Amino acid sequence: MKIIIAQQNYHIGNIAGNTAKIIDAIRSAKAEKADLVIFSELSLCGYPPKDLLYFDEFIEKCNTAIHSIQNETENIAVLIGAPQQNIDKQGKKLFNAAYFLENRSIKHIIQKTCIPTYDVFDEDRYFEPAKTWNIIEYKGKKIAVTICEDIWNINDTLLYPISPMDILSTQHPEMMINLSASPFDYLHDEHRLSIVKANALQYNIPIFYCNTVGSQTDLVFDGASIVVDHKGNLISRLKSFKEDAQCFNIDKNGKIEYASESIHTLEQNIIPQTFDPTFNISQIYEALILGIKDYFDKMGFNKAIIGNSGGIDSAVTIALATAALGKENVLTVLMPSAYSSSHSVTDAVELCKILQIEYHVIPIEKINDAMLHELKPVFKEMPFNVAEENIQSRIRGNILMAIANKLNYILLNTSNKSELATGYGTLYGDMAGGISVLGDCYKLQVYELAKFINKEKNVIPENIISKEPSAELRPNQKDSDSLPDYFILDKILYLFIEQTYSPDAIKKIGFDSTLVDKILRMVNSNEYKRNQFCPIIRISPKSFGSGRRLPIVAKHLS
Repeated sequence: MKIIIAQQNYHIGNIAGNTAKIIDAIRSAKAEKADLVIFSELSLCGYPPKDLLYFDEFIEKCNTAIHSIQNETENIAVLIGAPQQNIDKQGKKLFNAAYFLENRSIKHIIQKTCIPTYDVFDEDRYFEPAKTWNIIEYKGKKIAVTICEDIWNINDTLLYPISPMDILSTQHPEMMINLSASPFDYLHDEHRLSIVKANALQYNIPIFYCNTVGSQTDLVFDGASIVVDHKGNLISRLKSFKEDAQCFNIDKNGKIEYASESIHTLEQNIIPQTFDPTFNISQIYEALILGIKDYFDKMGFNKAIIGNSGGIDSAVTIALATAALGKENVLTVLMPSAYSSSHSVTDAVELCKILQIEYHVIPIEKINDAMLHELKPVFKEMPFNVAEENIQSRIRGNILMAIANKLNYILLNTSNKSELATGYGTLYGDMAGGISVLGDCYKLQVYELAKFINKEKNVIPENIISKEPSAELRPNQKDSDSLPDYFILDKILYLFIEQTYSPDAIKKIGFDSTLVDKILRMVNSNEYKRNQFCPIIRISPKSFGSGRRLPIVAKHLS
């Protein structure tokens, strides 16, 4: 049997566009004389469709599209993902389903069994789990079809009462196909491959795993679809962060042979046990590029505006935006104040010249003085503090948003995860933006991204990387005045946020008790700020946003 995995980038809700893309791939598969072409989970509507699933018209459009695709299935079989109405009217109104189409008809519908409702997943809100499980017989092969989470209920990760493969394996399948929409994080690639291999070994069958690719606001899907043999050996992994299609022949004995010219067989790395800012930094770079590009493409915007402080965060954001959108589509604005150092301005200008991007210099000292003058009757003779510092940040935010509104640009936020965690940012100031590029990258990861960007040539000036970070909102200000050293801070934050260690558990590792308490107080007391923050491109196992849901008003662990 000749099988093609079609790894595609879908646009949520753009059912007509997704259908056209799927049909193009089917026609290409026919030209290759393929027997079966596989698409990813909810490929027809894009993943995750969220509350679009509540609209009857949305489901009707999906059903109409399925019939259009059926007409393309003469002499070929197709597996696509789409929502299916629950006609029994017991439980949820929909199933997350895989449609097996052949000879212009729907031959089989397979429903997802394991419905995730953790981290960024909320499928239990919409979908009823499967109640029946049967293999598909096609071209002399017995095929078990599963959907994403269905294969994760294995070994020590049992979250659901039923693993569909335990039932399907009693029907003696000869291969398994899994349709997935598995989002990227910098540890997930290795974990995902280990899960696919574990299934192959446990059920003694080869697996064709088709994952979606592309970014959907905050979630990035890396593709990297997988084929393994019955012994768990990696036969091929499709491209990461790019659309791809690969063709395979599986013979009557289950042996898989390549039918594609280009096969990617990247082996997995060893997942670090502690925070390692260098780990998979190239993947993080690719994920952020895709996140920016797809956000603009799918929103219908072309141009980005970014505040250029001459610091590491803005420099990395600008470099990423330029790589994703092109130098002609990036505008930066330098907004020096009375507290800005001369090298911050020269560093910022040098970056713009290297990248050949447009920039404007708009000093804010006079605007700031005018604000303080008008506020004097209220502020009276109270000493300078964070209120005056934040005025400068909010002036910059207003300037950036004014230009964005006038020129129809999207403002890219430059805050990093270390800042967001500790509240080291100004609401309606430097926390403004349409989407956050670095909001899931700790400060040490930002530095590693800068090094990666400079790997072949110096894009980011060395002085920006080497100088001590500062918000420059008061004389001689440094981040270290308010925050612990990032080499310590990021490790503690990682344990608390990604690993959900308790304060006591973090202290037992050897971190200073007083310092741990101080850092975690900052994290917990600034939930209200993060709750008002823009979407964040997710690259970690635990991003702020839908993946980390904490109450604003609560007594936190201490």
